[in-house]
Amino acid sequence: MQLRYRYRIEPTPAQQAMLARVFGCTRVVFNDALRVRDEAYHAGVKVSDSGIQRRVITLAKTTEERAWLSEVSSVALVQSVNDSRRAWRNFFDSASGRRRGRRVGRPRFKSRKDHRQSFRLTRNGFSVRANGRLFVAKVGEVRVRWSRDLPSEPSSVTIIREPDGHYYASFVVEVAPTPLPVVDRETGVDLGIARLATTAATDGRRSDIENPKHLRRKLRKLARLEREKSRRQKGSANRDKSRRKVAIAHNEVARARRDYHHKQALALVRDNQVIHVEDLNIVGMVKNRRLARAISDAGWGQFVRIIGEKADRYGRTVHAVSRWLASSKTCSTPDCGHVLDELPLQIRQWRCPSCEVIHDRDHNAAKVILAASRAERLNACGARVSPQPIAAVGVEAGSTPTAA
Repeated sequence: MQLRYRYRIEPTPAQQAMLARVFGCTRVVFNDALRVRDEAYHAGVKVSDSGIQRRVITLAKTTEERAWLSEVSSVALVQSVNDSRRAWRNFFDSASGRRRGRRVGRPRFKSRKDHRQSFRLTRNGFSVRANGRLFVAKVGEVRVRWSRDLPSEPSSVTIIREPDGHYYASFVVEVAPTPLPVVDRETGVDLGIARLATTAATDGRRSDIENPKHLRRKLRKLARLEREKSRRQKGSANRDKSRRKVAIAHNEVARARRDYHHKQALALVRDNQVIHVEDLNIVGMVKNRRLARAISDAGWGQFVRIIGEKADRYGRTVHAVSRWLASSKTCSTPDCGHVLDELPLQIRQWRCPSCEVIHDRDHNAAKVILAASRAERLNACGARVSPQPIAAVGVEAGSTPTAA
């Protein structure tokens, strides 16, 4: 399986200037490729991928307005064209129904005002030298903070400049799955806000995963930094310094949340053979203005995705139950199953009118999810119910940098 290993890099001022040039060139090539595809689509003309690449890179280098494309590595430019092709095809596959999952929007042009910039290189555009430095084509050897060894030879690397001004190298590597010993335990997981998750296991044990509310802890500091930023004149160096302070604070929140999710997800995967979760419509739920910040702060989507990634790596199974299951309103008593007509969000405990059992809202939902999902898996008749292998993503645990 493919994983990403991310490390902090420390380019020199000259290398930072060269990286900025590469960021700009790949952005221009990406936008040119999208523009060519859009014009060909509206004109009803079919254009091959190789034809677009030749037009926006090879021929563009011979023109006066795009001659500076020759100053950067052609590998990064080719990968940028491939990214535009993938974005365009994902959009059409999603619109036609060939692509599963959430609908993909029309590709948008990249902006130079975006404070997060990146470009990707394949093996012929980079190498890890014996002295521990990362060689990037036409940039040179860049110092890397190696927090851990790479498990295998990387197939590609993405150079990233975050809004806080720090640079990172994200390597894609092949890692062999390492299955854990089989355990006779399954658990149902109910996600929440007061608690990140409440679990109910087949052995009858309950566990609560606390919600640290990382963003809520930083709100006062972020508000102060935003006020400071608003007082600075637009385009000034002081405003850019304030913007970087805001970015650093947000990055601290994101890293703390991601680290917490990794630790809690690994604990769930180690202790349970099968993890049953609810397929929530998180995108629709965050449209509720009253709960949007709390839901985003909890990071339900990231938490469930990390559980799935770790389950694939360690030989566990994740099964998602339908989002239409009334888990909170259904009595979890095996011989009852009474469903309430309504259950307001502020009610955390309720008594079943049929069997008179008092239920904790979250624990009851976890038990219902566990029972319903196990029944659904037993009816699968041997079909594969675990998630299919997915491409490497860029939010896994990596080196934790310190603010420079």
